[in-house]
Amino acid sequence: MRIPILKLNNYLLVSIQIEMDDQAAINFQADLLEEIHQSGSAGVVIDLTSVEIIDSFIAKVLGDVVTMSNLMGAKVVLTGIQPAVAMTLMDLGIRLNNVSTALDLEKGLMKLHQELGG
Repeated sequence: MRIPILKLNNYLLVSIQIEMDDQAAINFQADLLEEIHQSGSAGVVIDLTSVEIIDSFIAKVLGDVVTMSNLMGAKVVLTGIQPAVAMTLMDLGIRLNNVSTALDLEKGLMKLHQELGG
């Protein structure tokens, strides 16, 4: 199953509503990078509110998606990170030092808008 990627003005919005397996994570990575390339979007909000747990592979892919998006010129804001997901990311050594976060999608959009000078 593919994760929908919505375009809103110059931003991309992704709300992960499925339980991600390895193939879904790989597809998500490829789809998002292709959408950034095609749309020229300046920012991406990835909402993780529905993600209750992640494994090491999904955590690595998420970190890679953020890094690759930044390399392509798109600022990423992660929203809705659950406590268990935050603990897993830290336990696995996934450092998202330069990544903005917000409690929910609305606040994430506002943060992205502010950071991109909009």
